[in-house]
Amino acid sequence: MNIGIDKIGFAAPDFVLDLADLAQARSADPNKFKIGLLQSEMAVAPVTQDIVTLGAQAAASILTEEDKATIDMVIVGTESSVDQSKAAAVAIHGLLGIQPFARSIEMKEACYGATAGLSLAKSHINQFPDSKVLVIASDIAKYGIASGGEPTQGAGAVAMLVTADPRIMVLNNDNVCQTRDIYDFWRPNYDKYPRVDGKFSTEQYTDCLTTTFDHYQAKTGQQLSDFAAMCLHIPFSKQGLKGLQAIAKDEETLTRLSDRFREAIVYNKVVGNIYTGSIFLSLLSLLENSRALKADDQVLFYSYGSGAVCEIFSGRLVEGYQEHLEMDRLDKLNQRTRLSMDQYEQIFFEEIELDETGTSADLPADQSPFALAKIQDHRRIYIKN
Repeated sequence: MNIGIDKIGFAAPDFVLDLADLAQARSADPNKFKIGLLQSEMAVAPVTQDIVTLGAQAAASILTEEDKATIDMVIVGTESSVDQSKAAAVAIHGLLGIQPFARSIEMKEACYGATAGLSLAKSHINQFPDSKVLVIASDIAKYGIASGGEPTQGAGAVAMLVTADPRIMVLNNDNVCQTRDIYDFWRPNYDKYPRVDGKFSTEQYTDCLTTTFDHYQAKTGQQLSDFAAMCLHIPFSKQGLKGLQAIAKDEETLTRLSDRFREAIVYNKVVGNIYTGSIFLSLLSLLENSRALKADDQVLFYSYGSGAVCEIFSGRLVEGYQEHLEMDRLDKLNQRTRLSMDQYEQIFFEEIELDETGTSADLPADQSPFALAKIQDHRRIYIKN
């Protein structure tokens, strides 16, 4: 049975910061960000937007009423959870009006969680071929002002409808995973911002890639030259390029895959790091910006989540996949509201204040398709516009 991605959608906040402005404010060379990181802009989320609203918006952009009546599982991969108990998938299920007899769960393992959700979705559909599974990767990457990670911040969500006989990509059964108990990036419950061992993390990203790819080749007999493109986890775009360079054994393959890689980071460069969704945003960018790909081309994936779990797998493009994409997405991203540094710091680092009952004042009006309206008795109250 062919199982894979039938639809894919994306949502980002309406605000954006140019990293050239950030560089000037932080007394840094703009090329440190635009060349050193291969990043040019970051999406900025206000307090009225979180993983629930962004995930619901990404999913609403692709789902029909028939889909909502057929979906029987909703999976959200995130490391920006808004509740330690209630899954964001439950709130998204309600906001979208998906039929009630569905399973809704949230999965966590740093930036890897949504990839695990994709595998669970495949297993479910293999058992129930007529079902549909909604897999959402939704995250907000937020660090402190003037921190080392500040230029890699971002926010957004990618939604994928996983079905039998998909119209975009068939997911192959060649997954190879690796787990290492390390501390390269982690988020203690008592910390507002993540802890990062930056040099160690980049080393682990590459070493996990090379060792897992060696195991993948031994298991499958596949070589890098067998693939038309490769999508990697993109904490920042330069990291993905270094990963590709680490496993490319010949110049011809590296040149060809580097061309596709540049197409695969068009969106990541102007959105920033969205953790669990970064690899799938890269896939969306590849599909919507490459004119070199064709049906039956094989795409290789490297998903990495600090802590650490990684996975290498592949997918095959389906005939007519281009008909199910959105080719003016970059134009829409370019229409976002551009922020000054003062506006950025005010919006991005604003916190919701609660009174003694756990209730906030009404939050600023937000005309996005979904928004957080207030917190009442410690409950998050969402609205659909």
